[in-house]
Amino acid sequence: MRIDLHCHSKASDGTDTPADLVRNAAAAGLDVVALTDHDTTRGYAEAIAAVPAGLTLVTGAELSCRLDGVGLHMLAYLFDPDEPDLLRERELVRDDRVPRAQAMIGSLRELGVPITWEHVERIASGGSVGRPHIATALVELGVVETVSDAFTSEWLADGGRAHIQKHESDPFEMIRLVKAAGGVTVFAHPAAAKRGRTVPESAIAELAAAGLDGIEVDHMDHDAATRARLRGLAAELGLLTTGSSDYHGHRKACELGEYTTDPEIYAEITRRATGAFPVPGTGGPTPT
Repeated sequence: MRIDLHCHSKASDGTDTPADLVRNAAAAGLDVVALTDHDTTRGYAEAIAAVPAGLTLVTGAELSCRLDGVGLHMLAYLFDPDEPDLLRERELVRDDRVPRAQAMIGSLRELGVPITWEHVERIASGGSVGRPHIATALVELGVVETVSDAFTSEWLADGGRAHIQKHESDPFEMIRLVKAAGGVTVFAHPAAAKRGRTVPESAIAELAAAGLDGIEVDHMDHDAATRARLRGLAAELGLLTTGSSDYHGHRKACELGEYTTDPEIYAEITRRATGAFPVPGTGGPTPT
């Protein structure tokens, strides 16, 4: 089985519609794909309706958290999307995205960049607006060459000249909320230092003690030495290890299934989840 447990659609900052995402996942030879948009479940209905035969969809989300001043992302799988406490916390994070993006645009304009809210809103196409949409606008304006080039201290990285802090959840509380909603939690790309500061391994141990289920080890932002170190840490802490593409369509240079999760780990994730269940494909044939 080929299993990719971290993918984004236009419901947040990907470029595929939720329906196109599942169709493209099947065409890429995946057996299981997870929809993990940022702080939202808006893409679920469209994705579920379009899952091709032979593919299984795992519903999830990538939740924005902060610990001791360091941002981190928590992947949550197979939780009840209507559980009120978790829904309320997701809405707090999501509702802060627009004023935060507008503030970053204001900072960029003060730096001489001719960017507008209308430009970024067009790029977001109704999705949960975030830094990747602003980064795409910077590429289109010729300010930087690639989206990755926008995530530096010069521009949008944490602490960068145009960076604005947003509301982010306490990861210990987020673990509790996801568990209460029947879900499973995995710390996304925990050692992706190129994105900015990362939490120390001692914090990962504390999260594990609080109920964290796993860490994402096989990821494009982890080199071989980092993956080996994280795999050893996971074994020491009794954590599951996952692998995934962090696919965003053409917005990032990664392909569906670039990294995958072991079928036994996937089986354990589904065994632990009680809030929702994987969705087998019924939406028609795989495209050719």
